[in-house]
Parts: sequence; C-alpha cells; structure tokens
Amino acid sequence: MSVHWYELMNSGDDFLKAAPFRYVNSVELPVPPERMWAALTADYTPASRIALVTGLRWTSPRPFGVGTTREVRLLRLITARERYYRWDEGRRKTFTGVQSSVRGLRRLAEDYVVESTPTGSRFTWTLALEPSPALKPLLRLTSPVTSWMVRRVARSLTSQVG
Repeated sequence: MSVHWYELMNSGDDFLKAAPFRYVNSVELPVPPERMWAALTADYTPASRIALVTGLRWTSPRPFGVGTTREVRLLRLITARERYYRWDEGRRKTFTGVQSSVRGLRRLAEDYVVESTPTGSRFTWTLALEPSPALKPLLRLTSPVTSWMVRRVARSLTSQVG
C-alpha cells in the first residue's frame, strides 16, 4: 500500500514554547539517567510498547545525532516522519516533524529531556502541535484526551524502564 505524504513546516525551540497545542509531562524514575536514555534510543523503545504507538523505526544508522530520522505510526492510522535537530547524547533530543500521512497537521515537534535526580532520573517530554485551521476545532475538542494520553505514556515509562 502506497502512502501519500503531506509536508510539515519546520519547527524549532520557539515553536516548542509557543505552539497552539502544547503538552508537557515529567516523570521521576528510580533508574539512572543512562538507563533512561538507553531506553529512549533503543531500537524497541518503551513508547513502542504502548498501544497508541503501533510502529516505530529509526531510519538513520547509528550512532544517532543531529539529523537522525525515524518514522512513528500511531493507532495504525497516522504515520509521521521526524528529523532530530538537537541531540545532546545522554541528556536531550528534540525533533521536528517533516511529513505526515494525514492532512491537517501544519507543525509537530517533540522534546525529550533526561536529568539526574537524587533517586534516579527525571524524564520530561514536550509535545507541540499546530493543526491547520480546519483541524483546529477537532484538536481543541480532543485536547483533554490528548493530554491524558501523553501523561499516560510518560507515566508508563516507570513500569517499562524501571
């Protein structure tokens, strides 16, 4: 089956801070930061074990860094192609969405931060979205569900990494 790809606008840190739809979640984990980072960059990441994520594949060879690409499929319905514009090994990685398999999304970005804590590590995940004007009312309506799903994914890391 052939997928039609829709181009997304480039995103950066300004967009991450001021996106019309922005979800930030932080979770404390009783594991060292190195273990958390390894889980986030594994071929089979903890997020890929969540029912929401039905496919995840890195499309760049290792070692990963700025310019790394991957594809993520959600609910067997939507696939996004992503390109990392920040890669601070062991600490932080940030991507911009490049293409989507569905029309209606203008921009997408995610930021992953891993910090050391006295009892392990803290993982902070930011998801930023900008829909087209036609999709904006639907995203506004489903925003509480999206927020709940993002929180659930972040919290599920505790059982999957710990």
